[in-house]
Amino acid sequence: MTDLDTLERDLLGQIETASDEAALEAVRVSALGKKGSVSELLKTLGAMTPDERKERGPLINGLRDRVTTALGSRREALQGAALEARLASERIDVTLPLREAPEASGRIHPISQVIDEITAIFADLGFSVAEGPDIETDEYNFTALNFPEGHPAREMHDTFFLAPDHLGRRKVLRTHTSPVQIRTMRSVEPPIRVIIPGRTYRHDSDQTHTPMFHQVEGLVIDRQANIANLKWVLENFCRAFFEVESVGMRFRPSFFPFTEPSAEVDIQCTRKGGEIRFGEGTDWLEVLGCGMVHPNVLKNCGLDPDQFQGFAFGMGIDRLAMLKYGMPDLRPFFEADVRWIEHYGFRPLDVPSLVGGLTA
Repeated sequence: MTDLDTLERDLLGQIETASDEAALEAVRVSALGKKGSVSELLKTLGAMTPDERKERGPLINGLRDRVTTALGSRREALQGAALEARLASERIDVTLPLREAPEASGRIHPISQVIDEITAIFADLGFSVAEGPDIETDEYNFTALNFPEGHPAREMHDTFFLAPDHLGRRKVLRTHTSPVQIRTMRSVEPPIRVIIPGRTYRHDSDQTHTPMFHQVEGLVIDRQANIANLKWVLENFCRAFFEVESVGMRFRPSFFPFTEPSAEVDIQCTRKGGEIRFGEGTDWLEVLGCGMVHPNVLKNCGLDPDQFQGFAFGMGIDRLAMLKYGMPDLRPFFEADVRWIEHYGFRPLDVPSLVGGLTA
């Protein structure tokens, strides 16, 4: 066996055992690079006699050609194997079901949905949305709303009091959203038409009460607002919210310090089969309180009761959600149970509108 045969056998063995393209490139450089073993042999042809060149030239050139061919074949094989491995690692089983997109799997909490429904209805009636802080002064939460100091009506609310400040004054977690009515009347010139959705707090907890709950109140102040306007607004709201053609309502005299006269509103329903349906039947269900704004409240806000009058109403958002969507217990609203929200929640793109339907 000649030196060329030995060299060829050695190089072809290295090419065959190269595990990747980097190793194969190293073999190519060692054989055909500027100082490679085959290149060095090709350099010796210039110093040979014509007869030696005639004999050795074809052998050396043949070695170079066979090494080059082997390198090309091995490179193609390595590239094919790398592609197969990549395809295997990136393979997608198209027979598996697709995962739901976030907009399909996510859920909107019923409270958020009902607030959007209420807002859509009252926006169509010309109301805007007003907001205020959850922590209020005694002035805004009670005094300006015609709750005098020491008045028994203050005991109607199980209030959360905060620690007193350096002057001995205690702020409270608002017991209703009515303080926003005061803030609005003191900062906005009539006519006023607002609804006020928000969180409220009372020291109470059972199947139908929680320490933190949600209310929405409405306020209208102008020179001609009257009971007939109030009744029309509430009838239109109940008919749109409960999505019925007509709804029977009755107004029962009641007492609220900030309205006079005051009333509680019942709507007609049936409870057959353990299910409440509105717009039919002979039963009645209380849903909200309302009344004409008390003259003292107008005076406390700098409005002349001889020039301006108005009406207000308020209802529990959590209770409305329970009535409309058949939820028996209020406590799961705040327990963050994913199973509950998946059952009662709404799809993110189900945006309430009077055109497309509140619960379309």
